[in-house]
Amino acid sequence: MVVGRRRAAEERREFEEFAHTRGAALFRTALLLCGDWHLAEDLTQTALARIYASWHRVKQAESPTAYARTVLVRCYLSHRRLRRSTELPVLDGLPEQAAPDHDPALRVALLAALAELPPKDRAVLVLRYWEDRSVDETAAELQLSPGTVRVRALRALTRLRRQLAPHLDSLVP
Repeated sequence: MVVGRRRAAEERREFEEFAHTRGAALFRTALLLCGDWHLAEDLTQTALARIYASWHRVKQAESPTAYARTVLVRCYLSHRRLRRSTELPVLDGLPEQAAPDHDPALRVALLAALAELPPKDRAVLVLRYWEDRSVDETAAELQLSPGTVRVRALRALTRLRRQLAPHLDSLVP
């Protein structure tokens, strides 16, 4: 019984360390996926809760970080499927300060255009270009074929370019 408690305490400590080191990155990914600060916090918390529930299996995975990201993306897609059609995502919860050396107007315009994309297209773009995942890694995380990831990325980038085209003169110096 004492050994079981020690093992449970050790697993809890390992998970807390993982959540502390990877939580911010998961939150940033969630924020890019959903565009809502509070929903990103909820998605991150839900993903971490699911990871904790199966931590004994997660810690043995080849990449616990990739596993966590997959859980987060699936939480986001599940949330999008359950949303009522009358709810609209809001972007007023974005951080007040942009990253250094970036144009805040361009960043806001890009996030607004990203919010207009369908959830799976948005997930493909965030994983491929923000998280810098390969086509195969993105396909595995979203349970899509590599060809589908390529097509979704191409079409989503085309939509983004089309949405940002009228604003490019004022956004890019």
